[in-house]
Amino acid sequence: MKIGAVFPQIEIGDDPDIIARFATTAEELGYDHIIAYDHVLGAGTANRPDWAGPYTSASMFHEPFVLYGYLGALTSTLELVTAVIILPQRQTVLVAKQAASLAVLTKGRLRLGIGTGWNTVEYDALGESFTNRGARSEEQIDVMRKLWADEVISYDGKWHNITEAGLNPLPARQIPIWLGGMAEKVIDRVGRIGDGWFPFFNPNLQGQLEQLHAAAKRHGRDPNEIGIEVMTPLGDASDKQLDQLKKLRDMGVTHSAVVTMSAGLQKEEHIDAIKRFWDAAGSITD
Repeated sequence: MKIGAVFPQIEIGDDPDIIARFATTAEELGYDHIIAYDHVLGAGTANRPDWAGPYTSASMFHEPFVLYGYLGALTSTLELVTAVIILPQRQTVLVAKQAASLAVLTKGRLRLGIGTGWNTVEYDALGESFTNRGARSEEQIDVMRKLWADEVISYDGKWHNITEAGLNPLPARQIPIWLGGMAEKVIDRVGRIGDGWFPFFNPNLQGQLEQLHAAAKRHGRDPNEIGIEVMTPLGDASDKQLDQLKKLRDMGVTHSAVVTMSAGLQKEEHIDAIKRFWDAAGSITD
């Protein structure tokens, strides 16, 4: 199992030195990867009394591609993971370009996690449709993979039209695309076209993994080639928590990343927290 750390977006603040130390410390300790979440806009709640989303305009989010451009230059082995870029609210070709550039400049260290999101406020502000986001994301994945594979492509789809055009530079290999989400449609989509999946830990996880394996086999794929990442709350890295990580590994979970947010930590304390967690859990690796 590969162990990562979730970049504490909403709590680490905007000091670039602290942000840099989080990533470089993770690499020095031996973490395999870091994960960054994506939100372009947060909703103001003054005139939204019924707002139920987990994030608002008061929640800080560093833009993942820009963040990883910065951190990619400061690290050399750390895999840079988005979990997830809300793909249908972004222009497909631009995401393909940003991802390709980042993959080239970091020597292939990008893993692109994508999802469909929940925040209609962002979709409206970015001029994209919320209602067709699932189906459109499948075409987006197809477009990106074709753009990464060939110097020039033509594409005539339902939502995309490209005539003899291409990206330059191209990534050295296909950028892995992992999917987030827990709906049955998402599990089937992962089985059909995903390189990996980000499920949440829940009592039905074993059954969901079995669903994924069945979906992969239905679509002629080897389920063992599909990665699985389940995030882990910080906790106290006790024997019970380590046993849970080992159980996840035995279930076929290939990656796990520790989440230090919502643990009452202040900015630099997140760095101390990933040190403590690694001391306890770093042995659960390949």
